[in-house]
Amino acid sequence: MKELSQAPQGTGVTEHYEVLRTFEEMGLNPALKAALRSKGYQNPTEIQDKSFETVINGRDLIGVANTGTGKTAAYLIPVIDQMLKTGGQGLVVAPTRELAEQIDQEFRSLTHKLRLFSVCFIGGSNIRRDISRLSKKNDLVIGTPGRLLDLAQRGALDLRSFSVLVLDEFDRLLDMGFSKDINKIIGLMHGRKQTLLFSATLDKAQKQLIDKLLTDPVTIHVDNGSSAARSVEQKFITLGKDQERFDVLRCMLLNEEFEKVLVFAETKRTVRQVCLELKKDGVRADEIHGNKTQNYRQQALNRFKKGKLQVLVATDVAARGLDITNVTHVINYQIPQTIDSYIHRIGRTGRAGKKGKAFTFVN
Repeated sequence: MKELSQAPQGTGVTEHYEVLRTFEEMGLNPALKAALRSKGYQNPTEIQDKSFETVINGRDLIGVANTGTGKTAAYLIPVIDQMLKTGGQGLVVAPTRELAEQIDQEFRSLTHKLRLFSVCFIGGSNIRRDISRLSKKNDLVIGTPGRLLDLAQRGALDLRSFSVLVLDEFDRLLDMGFSKDINKIIGLMHGRKQTLLFSATLDKAQKQLIDKLLTDPVTIHVDNGSSAARSVEQKFITLGKDQERFDVLRCMLLNEEFEKVLVFAETKRTVRQVCLELKKDGVRADEIHGNKTQNYRQQALNRFKKGKLQVLVATDVAARGLDITNVTHVINYQIPQTIDSYIHRIGRTGRAGKKGKAFTFVN
């Protein structure tokens, strides 16, 4: 076994950015300031600080920032502020069910007692129940592209009423083949006044679609959109056969330091095999991938978040957007196919200013 300590090319860091104001000093609605205080939020992150005035002033925005930098709150806080001051309805499109539900939870936590309401629509849920929920007041609608279009085509969701559109993890939406769905959604949003794109990476090949979506946008780059988190120590381990790979994983997990670990594999089959072997060894482990139901995936995530699991084994379905606190280690059991996937995976640790470690097994 050979250990390499250097990160791959393209994961360098940038100069430190100093935030010179608190949320109390920003021009926010007093009730929203109180909600932020109750959550313990004092200073905005770099992406939140840099994007605030742009969003408040109604400009279109492209926000590119690493995972764990607070991108969700970067658009939710100013959007909520505008809702409190002038009203309006927002639509957030997310690539995965897990991210959509996380955005919904964050909105609800920020708007507690503010009498603002949200609803989340994802594939795999009961469509009749979703239609029924649309009869109530909803200031923010969050969902995955397929379910949102389904509701719109059934006449249950009127996309003309939305003034703000947010495309979260925009690059992932395109990677997963949602460009046609996005174009259809936009074509139905006749009342759209502002569009916000947020992502951890930005591909030049996406420029044509971006130009179509946005009008004179402000572009904000944090950590240039292609660097790995500064708070993550990265190591690469060269291995041989598959059994050696699992043996190394097993030995790592015996170390008390590996308290809350995300293990990533490329295929659902490998995820199942690794999880099964870990359970045989008495490791508190579970798995999430595309073959699991949404309910199963959510329960596994909740158990992992609460510390009831030591290890969560996953395909890249868990690499994007999920905010799981205090993940001590990320282990790439199989090397990701792209540098973007690598960045998103390791971004599950070292979040909110904390330190994390990422190990990648290579042949």
